[in-house]
Amino acid sequence: MYKIAPSILSANFVRLEEDIKKIDTLDGLQYLHIDVMDGSFVPNITIGPPVVKAIKSVSRLPLDVHLMIDNPEKHVDAFIDAGASNLTIHIEATRHPERLLSYIRSKGVSAGISLNPATGIESVKYLYGAFDLILVMTVNPGFGGQKLISSTLEKVKLLKKDKIVNNLNFAIEVDGGVSKENISDYISAGAEIIVAGNAVFASKDPVSAIKGLLGVK
Repeated sequence: MYKIAPSILSANFVRLEEDIKKIDTLDGLQYLHIDVMDGSFVPNITIGPPVVKAIKSVSRLPLDVHLMIDNPEKHVDAFIDAGASNLTIHIEATRHPERLLSYIRSKGVSAGISLNPATGIESVKYLYGAFDLILVMTVNPGFGGQKLISSTLEKVKLLKKDKIVNNLNFAIEVDGGVSKENISDYISAGAEIIVAGNAVFASKDPVSAIKGLLGVK
């Protein structure tokens, strides 16, 4: 079984509450995915803790907050206080990932680690057991609507193999360019949570788009 995490990056920010409530009660959703970008780690700038807090007040879904920011240790408390259920940091963005993951968990929040397309899984093997979720970026982070990088499929397969061999309990999430045309490849490879932004909110009917990704007619 797999679930969808709709990403608000592709939602209409003028009508953000309306867009969220369109999909908020659907079955098959794991999280509402929120991309936080700082204009440094990635070239785009998005939102901060006040918007996350506002989203928390209008959505029943757990919030999957993806920090695409440098020095995330300076900001995790603000996002935890804002209502994050899962907080994902990038292995490339912090010098002490194990310490930070442990701290996030100590606050009662699920801890995630993310890998850019160019980053191999060797960089996180020593962290196995320290995180609850691993997010494989299937595009270079920073903008929605990009084309999926197909070579990332092998990374998902390797993570799934390691998870089984080592009897590990982390969830495998993928983010970027996933659509009805390629979702089955990533599910077969081992992905359990599919972040979908453009595939959901760029559609005229986000509910039908999610059902399509879930294989529901």
